[in-house]
Amino acid sequence: MAESLDEAIARFLDQFAAGRSHHTVRSYGSDLAQLAAVCEGRGVTRAPALGTEDVRAFLRKHARTPVTRARKICSVRAFAAFLVKTGRSPRDATAGIEAPRRRRSLPKDISPEQAAELVGRLLGRTPLRDRAILELLYGAGLRAGELVAVNLQDLDERERTVLVRGKGKKERIAVFGEPCARAIREYTAGERPGSDSPALFLNPRGRRLSQRTVQRIVERHRLHAGLSPDVTPHSLRHSFATHLLTGGADLKTVQQLLGHESLVSTQIYTHVSIERLREVVAKRHPRGRR
Repeated sequence: MAESLDEAIARFLDQFAAGRSHHTVRSYGSDLAQLAAVCEGRGVTRAPALGTEDVRAFLRKHARTPVTRARKICSVRAFAAFLVKTGRSPRDATAGIEAPRRRRSLPKDISPEQAAELVGRLLGRTPLRDRAILELLYGAGLRAGELVAVNLQDLDERERTVLVRGKGKKERIAVFGEPCARAIREYTAGERPGSDSPALFLNPRGRRLSQRTVQRIVERHRLHAGLSPDVTPHSLRHSFATHLLTGGADLKTVQQLLGHESLVSTQIYTHVSIERLREVVAKRHPRGRR
């Protein structure tokens, strides 16, 4: 007699669990238990009998949103592939079922005026350090993790560049302007604690800052500036890229400055610029509104 659906699911999860987190295995198990319950209600209890319409019925009942549907399709596809590969089923029950297209959300950014307001505030016990941090995040497009990894020797103040260690330990040169260079000089000359640490940015105990501390610094300053909760270290990086493109920079240059391997990662910022242009036309042109 052919293996039951429940038995096949158990064998799949045993194999699937190797090298995966408990959370992921539990999530797949929950999805497949729901699938088995729907199939049982349809009179399908054996693995070879699982068909496309059974999967569709499961998705109709348990996948009401695009995000949920995408995740549950992923679970069932992995199970269906296991059934075919191990000879438990003659066909892939998920063939012809497409996952919903997930729209890539546009990055949040702030205006140049808001950025100037944010960076220009001197707050807290270490105002010079905070200003230098905000200048590098917005003025050079660094990620929070990249910023805390910067060492003093990575800076070239004369050339106004910094060696950045990005994702995958890949290095790039980031460029910043005179306001950022001035903020760094003022911090290192007047406020940076004496320490053997090579790190540029230190806490009062002379230790390298954490990413969480950088997040708190941005949060504190954005609250005082009255800006949206969307303002984060990463949104300042988004703003850096968006303002460059709006100012006329070419996409390839922005790609290099951000440290993206592919232009595909950078192209999302062109959509931001187009959205801004669309807003200007809608507000300023007599025929811009519908």
